[in-house]
Amino acid sequence: MHQDEVTNIIKEERSILRLGEHLYAKHGHDKTKHEYIRQKMREIGRLIRQSRKAGRLKRIEDFYVPSNFNFVVEAVKNVAGFDEDKNMYKTPSLALKLGHTLKKIANILECEAQMAESDNEEFLKNLERSRSLYEKKWDVCVSSRALQTLEEGKWNTPQLLPFTEDVKKMHMHIENCRPEYQSRLKNDPQKKNWSKLANLTLCEVILFNRRREGEVSKMPLSAFTLRDTSGVHSDLAQGLSELEQKLCQHFQRIEIRGKRNRKVPILLTPDMLSSMELLIAHRRACGVPDENPFFFSRPEAETHLRGSDAIRQIARECGAKHPETLSSTKLRKHISTLSTVLNLKDNEMDILANFLGHDIRVHRQYYRLPEGTLELAKVSKLLIALEQGRLSDFSGMSLDQIQIDPNEEVRAAMDSDLSETEIDSSFCSMSSASSSSKRRRETELDSDAPKTGPARPNRGQQTSDEPGSAEPATTGPSRSKPRRETESDSYDPKTETSKRRSWSLAEVHAVEKTLMHLIESGKVPGKAECVACIKASPKALEKRSWTAVKFYVKNRIAAIQRKSARRIY
Repeated sequence: MHQDEVTNIIKEERSILRLGEHLYAKHGHDKTKHEYIRQKMREIGRLIRQSRKAGRLKRIEDFYVPSNFNFVVEAVKNVAGFDEDKNMYKTPSLALKLGHTLKKIANILECEAQMAESDNEEFLKNLERSRSLYEKKWDVCVSSRALQTLEEGKWNTPQLLPFTEDVKKMHMHIENCRPEYQSRLKNDPQKKNWSKLANLTLCEVILFNRRREGEVSKMPLSAFTLRDTSGVHSDLAQGLSELEQKLCQHFQRIEIRGKRNRKVPILLTPDMLSSMELLIAHRRACGVPDENPFFFSRPEAETHLRGSDAIRQIARECGAKHPETLSSTKLRKHISTLSTVLNLKDNEMDILANFLGHDIRVHRQYYRLPEGTLELAKVSKLLIALEQGRLSDFSGMSLDQIQIDPNEEVRAAMDSDLSETEIDSSFCSMSSASSSSKRRRETELDSDAPKTGPARPNRGQQTSDEPGSAEPATTGPSRSKPRRETESDSYDPKTETSKRRSWSLAEVHAVEKTLMHLIESGKVPGKAECVACIKASPKALEKRSWTAVKFYVKNRIAAIQRKSARRIY
């Protein structure tokens, strides 16, 4: 009933028919846009049907009387399902579309009145005043809330990206099925066999190139038959590596129309080429009309196969664990998001964005690592450091360099495992091969130490309570500030205060063997890495806790950074 009513309204309203003519003049050459034109006309027809129920707006011309603006807003809200209590639209996109269409109809009516040299000055003035209202008030009354509804609908929704395992299964399934489908079409050229190979090839091209499914589905036959088959120019080839030159010979490239009429490329492998040439050879025998302009056409029809259907079918057949994540849109987002792992340069990012048919600004804004992942993986480290009161431990580090265990419990007033002088002394003894270099190093340390008062021996040198230890004494004066001795400072090998012991060469060797890569990169290890280091050298580090190992590495990094700063300044 409603469908017939809307159809009758469209036939009665000359302005809606003019809108259809306008859209047909712009998109009529593309048969795939005919449904789009129909939808636009029916949307405005539904709006007029709703406005007639209220009784004030009967015809489309009534929408452009300034005094009726509030009634127009009310009619649009009713059609789009606006809920006054929740302040939300049921169909926010429809409210936005109707606003654009009403402005477009106003332009069409004004142009027709001017070309006809109409004497109806009042109507032209109403059009101009109404258009001014749409420009200034529509955003406040309709668009802003509709856009907000659309945006809020995306919050807290899971970001489903394809799993690499499922993508591999799709590729393997296509590899296994291709020879069989090609053989069937060669031996028995009929519609069923042609459609199977066409669907398989369509899915393969979309999957390999990460193209929008609609772009490949509507690929014209001429784009393939008239493709450029010439090789790379010899002068250009000299600037390419040997591998890149072989890749240029391996692939063929065709260009098709993409979103917003952009030119987008498609790369074809030899396997794809063999399937596509076979499809062309048997088009007529399998009932594909000569008038059908599409490469992936339907037999006995003038339409094309749908890429989304092809991907969905292959995803089910290949046994993917999460077939719902395999779509052209999610596959495109997958490659764009994971490309950030490669740390591409700006010009390389431009090349990738251009290949995918993305505007580079959109590419950078929407196709980075998901916002939630960044917040969970990086910002959370900063918040944990603040919570544990250890932000100063990571001074000078980037978010990538900070290593922190969320389950780690930091003891109150925990001292470092060894003083700065001990670190420098141990580092010196490990890095110097001769006694002369040792003396030069100790001279540097003495020159950096405070000159006030005699040096206090470190209690960590008293190793008589630990039989069998052969730890070198620290000869350099301590640069740490004198502390008042308390009960907690008394030496007890069974307590954590034993961490004040100097590090032996064997212990330093054991730590460097496992964690030297972290020392060189400036990253402080977490609990798991420290425990793994102790397990790797249980004899050498049997008297060290994981926190002792952690702070040894931290102080080594600090010593290296201080030396680097001295060289610079």
